[in-house]
Order: sequence, then C-alpha cells, then structure tokens
Amino acid sequence: MPVRWDEIDVDGSKMRVYVGVPDAPRCAGVLVCHHGPGMDAFMLDVVHRLFRRGYAVAAPDLYHRQPADVTDTYARMGMLSDEQIVTDMDAGLAHLRGLSECAVGPVGVTGFCMGGRTAFMMAGVRDDLAAAAVFYGGRMKTSFGTGSGGGDVSTTPFDLLAQIRCPVVGFFGDEDADPSPADVDALSAELARHARPHEFHRYRDAGHAFLNFTNPQRYRPRAAAAAWAEMLAFFGAHLRP
Repeated sequence: MPVRWDEIDVDGSKMRVYVGVPDAPRCAGVLVCHHGPGMDAFMLDVVHRLFRRGYAVAAPDLYHRQPADVTDTYARMGMLSDEQIVTDMDAGLAHLRGLSECAVGPVGVTGFCMGGRTAFMMAGVRDDLAAAAVFYGGRMKTSFGTGSGGGDVSTTPFDLLAQIRCPVVGFFGDEDADPSPADVDALSAELARHARPHEFHRYRDAGHAFLNFTNPQRYRPRAAAAAWAEMLAFFGAHLRP
C-alpha cells in the first residue's frame, strides 16, 4: 500500500506517521508539519497530493503523547513543547530517510498554520534540509512550553531564522491576524538581514488557513490553487533526486 500509517517509537511513546512512498528506486522527500487540528482530512490530503507528484512523504502526528480524551485544538497545542516538536519531527525525518522501498533524498519541509511555524523551526535547527515551504506560520516570537522533558525554551522560531541554510518560500493571506502583514514584513526583513534566500507570496482577500478546504469560512480556492502551484514549482527546482 503506497500511502499508509506507520508507527514508530519516540521516547517510549508510539507516534503515528502518515507516509506516502512512490513506486520508484529513488525520489525526493517532503516532511509535512501538521496544523493545529492535527492529522485531519486536510493534512491527509496534503500527503496524498505530494505523493501523487512523486515525492516520498512523511507527516508525524505530534499529539501522540497526549491523552485520547483531549480533543480541543488549543488545549492540544498548549500541551506541546518546542523541544518535543523537534524530537518528533526529527524522528519523522529519520523514518522518511530510512524507508526501505525508496532511496529518499534530498528532503524538503512544509507546514501549515502551527505547522508553518514548525517548518520554520525545523529549517533553522536542521542544516540538511534542501528547501522549506511555509504556509501562514504564526506565533513566531513565542516559545511553546517546557513539556515533560524540561529544557530551554528561551529560543523562539523567529530567533532561528538566522540559522536557516535552505531556500524558503512562504505563503500568507493579507487578511490574516497571525501572522499579520506586519509580521510577514518582519520575517522577510529578518531573513534578508541574514542573507537567507526566500520568496514570500501574499494573497488579497485571504486570511489564515486559506488552503484548508475543510473550513468553508476560511478556504479561498483561487489563492489556494495559486499557492499550491508555487510550492510545487519551488520544490521542483530545489528537490531533485
């Protein structure tokens, strides 16, 4: 089965990873960072769409440590720590690169909403990613708590922008409040200050989560189609197996 749920151990917890593996001896890979609602229909569709374009794809479920009866999005997000997020995404990245069916490389990262924040963060802490595509990642100047493992949470994703080594593409709605247009300006200025290659695309009449077709109030089909096409072109230029 080319698209499936795998289960891997992370610090003694079983983490599910939604995986797509093309029928090819070698392929580029994409690590997907899910949005606040978790691995829902929208995120599964992202994996399927990238898989159909010939990428090996892995999307870790970052909520695996949480009690099953916690279902509120903001409560679940509030239980995460940046330390654990990086640990989980690293495990998903290792799983993607270790797939037996396909030799995977190079690897890019993408994410949406909370996952956009995660994608920025992963591009900052990992120098072996080849490209990063960020969709409306907010809370860039906020650290997510200490979690059960403790650790230093003084560094924010914004602080990590200086450490990014791969090219970045970003997609933002002009009617978004987080990140607001001013926030996007600050992100672009910080990347430019450190000479980090990036291109940002902004869409009028679009707010937060404008790609999420499961939310009719936020979904903007034209902006969604344009942003997705730009992301595919970007990955096509930077992820060549």
